[in-house]
Amino acid sequence: MRRPLIATNATLATLVAVLAMGAGGCSSAPEPGSPASPPLSQTIPERHASTAVTQAADSVGSIPGSQNAAFIYKFRMTEPPSGTGFSFKDRDLSFSFRPSPNALYFGVENLQGRPVSIDWDHSEFQEPTGRKARVGHSTTRWRDRFASQAMSTVNPQQRYSDFVFSVDDLLDPGNSPETQLRRPLLPEDSSAPTYSNMVFGVDLVCIIEGQPRTYVIRFQVDSVIPR
Repeated sequence: MRRPLIATNATLATLVAVLAMGAGGCSSAPEPGSPASPPLSQTIPERHASTAVTQAADSVGSIPGSQNAAFIYKFRMTEPPSGTGFSFKDRDLSFSFRPSPNALYFGVENLQGRPVSIDWDHSEFQEPTGRKARVGHSTTRWRDRFASQAMSTVNPQQRYSDFVFSVDDLLDPGNSPETQLRRPLLPEDSSAPTYSNMVFGVDLVCIIEGQPRTYVIRFQVDSVIPR
């Protein structure tokens, strides 16, 4: 005689209910080892072209950034570890830096008796997102994005001043090819606080006595405060 299916159906129903409860519990909590926050690209807003800057005349004021900016950035030099404040020196070169929302300004003095060259093609800029890109400087234009850039020479006992940024921030200037149009390094609008603690900088390659030497320079956004 065939056994009734009622007990079997009831058992299946119970198992389905238990599995459903277990699945609900698993979906309510992240798996072990999963990230606690969304990816960086989702937490940092895009810098719109409407905030574009032309050239990069450095401000001599005590506070870096635009006069009408909604926020003020404060920076800290993290590399090289032997740096003091915003400066660094070895037996060959003496560097000074001025981080700004516009770009990273710097000056370098040649302490020795032979010329030193800055190799722009092999230097890299680290964006606040952590991504690295080709480095641009004062003479870099939209047309130079994929072209080789001439080295800059620092003569003996002389000082050279410039600024650097990511080539990927360049924008098409249209009918003004000699204009350097680009996004600023850091925004100064309501999205500025999202850049707190971000790190940016440059891997600057200098040719000294015919040999390349890479100077790794990094700055951290220490704080972003309303003006």
